Amino acid sequence: MRVAIVENTQITHHGQVGVALHERAALIDLWKPWTGAALPAGVEADALVVFGGEQSATDDHTHPYLPDLARLMADYTAADRPVLGICLGSQLLARAFGAENRLGVAPEFGWVDVGLTAAGRVDPVLSVLPETFPIFQWHSDTFTLPGGAVHLATSANAAAQAFRIGRATYGTQFHFEASRAVVSDWVAKFPEGIDRMAPGWAERHPLEAETRGAAADAHGLALARAWVGLI
Repeated sequence: MRVAIVENTQITHHGQVGVALHERAALIDLWKPWTGAALPAGVEADALVVFGGEQSATDDHTHPYLPDLARLMADYTAADRPVLGICLGSQLLARAFGAENRLGVAPEFGWVDVGLTAAGRVDPVLSVLPETFPIFQWHSDTFTLPGGAVHLATSANAAAQAFRIGRATYGTQFHFEASRAVVSDWVAKFPEGIDRMAPGWAERHPLEAETRGAAADAHGLALARAWVGLI
């Protein structure tokens, strides 16, 4: 299989998604439009993954490629090719299908409890998770659900945690790709940003990593494998 991956920021970890793709010997086409490089001209791969970034889904003035990326996600969906949007990727997916992006109103950081909806409990991908599970979050924005989307998961601060459009297009607000190794690298590279989001969290990080982080690693890999299985 060949999978197109779009990175939206300088430091992007593929994490558990990368593990699941490499287990299946996937060939990766890597795109970095934030550098000014072009996006794919059309639906060229078997699936599309769009990772997160520090920009909002409506920052067209600083990241003029965002409307084209949203359209690309919609084009893959129309072609029945699996799509995965994580954090910013989910916000762009919501935008692509006519939802409202809501900026700065739903901050979440750290390993946060997320719960499956009734639809999530029977979804082909999300059903691999327990009804409530810890998973990593780092965001301030949220979105309304697109018309026709299936609502799959929710949390206390951001109701739209996961949704599906059609057979195999998924958006997750939470960072299920973020294994403990990924989180540790973020702690090292972005201490000021983390302290702004959650003062004192870096000191709590080691204990949380041993407990909630360990569980989240297993949940994230199970979810990644389930989505890759759709390709």
